[in-house]
Amino acid sequence: MNELKGLHHVTAITSSAEKNYEFFTYVLGMRLVKKTVNQDDIQTYHLFFADDRGNAGTDMTFFDFPGIPKGVHGTNEIYKTSFRVPTDAALEYWVKRFDRLDIKHTGIKEQFGKKTLSFVDFDDQHYQLISDEWNKGVESGTPWQKGPIPLEFAITGLGPLFVRVANIDFFKEMLEKVLLFKEIDQDGSFHLFEVGEGGNGAQVIVEYNAVLPPARQGFGTVHHAAFRVDDRSVLEEWDSRLRGYGFQTSGFVDRFFFGSLYSRVAPQILFEFATDGPGFMGDEPYENLGEKLSLPPFLEHRREEIEKYVRPIDTVRSTKEFTKE
Repeated sequence: MNELKGLHHVTAITSSAEKNYEFFTYVLGMRLVKKTVNQDDIQTYHLFFADDRGNAGTDMTFFDFPGIPKGVHGTNEIYKTSFRVPTDAALEYWVKRFDRLDIKHTGIKEQFGKKTLSFVDFDDQHYQLISDEWNKGVESGTPWQKGPIPLEFAITGLGPLFVRVANIDFFKEMLEKVLLFKEIDQDGSFHLFEVGEGGNGAQVIVEYNAVLPPARQGFGTVHHAAFRVDDRSVLEEWDSRLRGYGFQTSGFVDRFFFGSLYSRVAPQILFEFATDGPGFMGDEPYENLGEKLSLPPFLEHRREEIEKYVRPIDTVRSTKEFTKE
């Protein structure tokens, strides 16, 4: 069986595509590599923030569903997304940056031998930065070269995914027997799992919590998380495997930028399995990624209709000079 290669992307829900763009561009210094719409709900923006070239394993994406209520954090939830930075010293930089920009954070902590810095955005979406200083495993991406963050401190990709569950025994069995993760450490109610080459880019941290009420999805929460596979043939293998264990799946879904397979693997936990390619540069050059409304070919004939639904957002950055600070 072809193992999963690590995290592919995490998709969350925001109350404002505009504020979301400002936060990820000007605060976090991640590159908007694709401005498109939710292919299943064309009235909804879908923004992809990633490394310099939009490599798989580096992107955090957002829907802005019109009129959706604020989510409530709880158990049975993908509740925190990690971003990798190169060193422990980078976290010191981010503490000062967050203080200066009035971003709420916890200060530097340590978990499973790695230095981390947890913070939230304007929607109370939960994130952490994690240091790659002592990391081994899946390689990270390349920071946005022309962004506002000095390259030695900049975000390079996704780190461990945090999942909170009420039934740890079921979730552990699903991860190990079905998805072929291995539990490599435990700290109280936190269990550390990894897959493939391992390391920060291929880990899931599962928190057992049967005290909190179930989470409610809305803006400020994660919609789903995706794991990497090579190509469609491997996706088909995973489709068969999941079905063989009794899980329902979406079957293959062509997302144009990558191929996908979806399965709800536990109550309220939606996992996607996605191919590394084709990627984000098929319809836009490197220099202008994310600057226009990009539509897959099967939606292009509806462009006029879609542009009436989604208000314009100015995401042009190729003409701007960012001061690294």
